[in-house]
Amino acid sequence: MPDPKTTLKSDPPVLRDPLTLPAELARPVVAIGNFDGAHRGHAAVINAARSLARKLGRPLAALTFEPHPVDYFSRPGTVFRLTPEKARARALGRLGVDAVIVLSFDARLAAQPAEDFVAETLVGRLGVAGVAVGYDFHFGKGRGGSPAFLVEAGRRHGFPVEIVDRVDADADGAPEAVHSNAARVALEAGDVALAARLLGHEWFVVGEVIHGQKLGRTLGFPTANVALDPSCRLRHGIYAVRLTVDGVIHGGVANFGSRPTVTENGAPLLEVFVFDFSGDLYGKTVEVAFAGWIRGEAKFASLDELVVAMNDDKARARAMLGLAPEKAALSETGRV
Repeated sequence: MPDPKTTLKSDPPVLRDPLTLPAELARPVVAIGNFDGAHRGHAAVINAARSLARKLGRPLAALTFEPHPVDYFSRPGTVFRLTPEKARARALGRLGVDAVIVLSFDARLAAQPAEDFVAETLVGRLGVAGVAVGYDFHFGKGRGGSPAFLVEAGRRHGFPVEIVDRVDADADGAPEAVHSNAARVALEAGDVALAARLLGHEWFVVGEVIHGQKLGRTLGFPTANVALDPSCRLRHGIYAVRLTVDGVIHGGVANFGSRPTVTENGAPLLEVFVFDFSGDLYGKTVEVAFAGWIRGEAKFASLDELVVAMNDDKARARAMLGLAPEKAALSETGRV
């Protein structure tokens, strides 16, 4: 487990639909993509952009879009968002970008020809010094802009373009490429370990701690409750997790689901029991990283049976996280 005293890097600034860039970001090298999940393939694109930025002595930015184009053309929630906006900015910041530029994916952008996107957006608005994209990146009306088109357009407009080859899912060079859909499938099955291998980091969510039923505290398991993005299709179940608040990482065990023992058709909610912690988390923004799968969500015949299972879940989560077995119960004063 990471050092609990670790202070994590702050999130990068997010610029929405900028007409121009601030002086400190002038003439950036941009990595372009949806970057949902910030997986190993995305990291390769960011790394290529970083190398180009260093060579040119320019700042590094990620250029992305909101909503996800698939959601725009279909309906909101079509795509299981691995990293909704705040989580995506945090993940991209950890890959080293100086800023995240978000363009609204709307009717105008969807209808913009590829050449106009280059001339008006990349050159006119952003004044790019260089660009990096993945091998499968397409853009512009009808996806008319290909990587090859972008390289040629860059020559005409005076900026270099780096095209990054695909990253294979397996270290032995298996033919399947890393992509966001594979990570989504893994999470829908509860396989957070596979998702972490594909992403290159533990899958995490970011959200505000909200008030719940407060039943957990009466059972000896006060929890920090977080409502996840409505598109989330993580398998309902119990997980070993790491919760970060105020820059400090704590181990924990979490339930994501509808809580069938205590509610009927409850809305999906993430409930985290934080180990070795006492304090008030209400209203705080926390990050929860999923380290391991423990079991599926179940309906128990009584609250006593539920408590027995929760104690077992807690012990298994501590072992998964490399934490010593719990020696004695802590005071729950002030716990959420």
